[in-house]
Amino acid sequence: MQYSDAAIPLGHAWSSPFAKWQGSLAEVSSLDLAVAVTSRAMADRDIDPDVVTGLTLGWTVPQPEIFYGAPTLAARLGATGVSGPMISQACATSVAALQAAAHTVDSTGGVQLVVATDRTSNGPTLTYPAPSRQGGAPVQEHWVLDSFGRDPWAGTSMIAAGEAVAGEIGATRDELDDLTALRWEQYTTALADDRAFQKRYLVPVEIAKKKGSLVLDADEGVRPKERDAIGKLPPAGPDGVHTFASQTHPADGCAGAVVTTVDRARELSGGAGVVRLLGTGFARVARSRMPQAPVPAAVAALRAAGRSVADVTGVTTHNPFAVNDLYLSRETGIDVEHMNVHGCSLIFGHPQGPTGLRSIAELIETLRERGGGVGLFTGCAAGDTGGALVLEVTD
Repeated sequence: MQYSDAAIPLGHAWSSPFAKWQGSLAEVSSLDLAVAVTSRAMADRDIDPDVVTGLTLGWTVPQPEIFYGAPTLAARLGATGVSGPMISQACATSVAALQAAAHTVDSTGGVQLVVATDRTSNGPTLTYPAPSRQGGAPVQEHWVLDSFGRDPWAGTSMIAAGEAVAGEIGATRDELDDLTALRWEQYTTALADDRAFQKRYLVPVEIAKKKGSLVLDADEGVRPKERDAIGKLPPAGPDGVHTFASQTHPADGCAGAVVTTVDRARELSGGAGVVRLLGTGFARVARSRMPQAPVPAAVAALRAAGRSVADVTGVTTHNPFAVNDLYLSRETGIDVEHMNVHGCSLIFGHPQGPTGLRSIAELIETLRERGGGVGLFTGCAAGDTGGALVLEVTD
């Protein structure tokens, strides 16, 4: 989808730090997290809730009271009378939510608030009544673990998808370990000077508790992935080439952005510049070939934006497996060293809904460092699907 007048004010895309699975945020509802992070982000950027005309809420893991999620979140943020769609598209949720907001702005203007939030920790176990089964026993599903373990269309797991694509392109264990170590080195650059780069877009979490408060101001659960150490790890499965280092880990977090017209974005940025949203794209590939999907999604987004790979000066990806970026590089010619120069989900973790929006915020800040340019975010989602966004930092 192409956009003619949709933009993010520069500095108005943000993310919380990501917490490890069953870590600091394990017992915090993702809606409560969204209130804490978004209200802080809005205050820090002098965004008056009264200017918000719509809210798009992205999530993939049900939480208590999620049925009322969007209007309740808006009201708790002070934007009473405002609501909008709730979007769930697995790991492509952030792109889908930005697409919905950009389409609304392109059509009617206004100021749209996009919030993506998820807690993979303590995912719910759903019980479906089944009176006709033996003894009337219900059918149960663990929302997070069962989804990790099996794609019902393909009948295989996520790791099986990664291994299948690695086998088809002849990816070796050494290549994947080398790429993983590179991604670790890139992430550490964002930690330099007391995390100066990350602090450009990370919003600390602070949630009041009965005794004191919960504070999280840096990523939690990130494991070092130096080449020598990860080279000694056993494969994650029999005869596999991925290890627990060359795949991401589940996490909890929240991210957000303001989407409005170019002129309004320029005004809200205080003259700092704008991030024009040029195009989005989605794609499906063969069953259980998820690591391939970011490529046709990127092609679709670039086509919609009227751009080519040659126009792109910055790339971030959602890469739950190291093979994702290797495949993307081989198919597009983009050097793996030119992707994710300050980090990626392979290292900082994957809360699902907000993962893409965090990487988009990093992409924006990377281009900002370079004085502007065209950026591409692309990532996979759920079995055989991918989503991508093309943007331009300008003015």
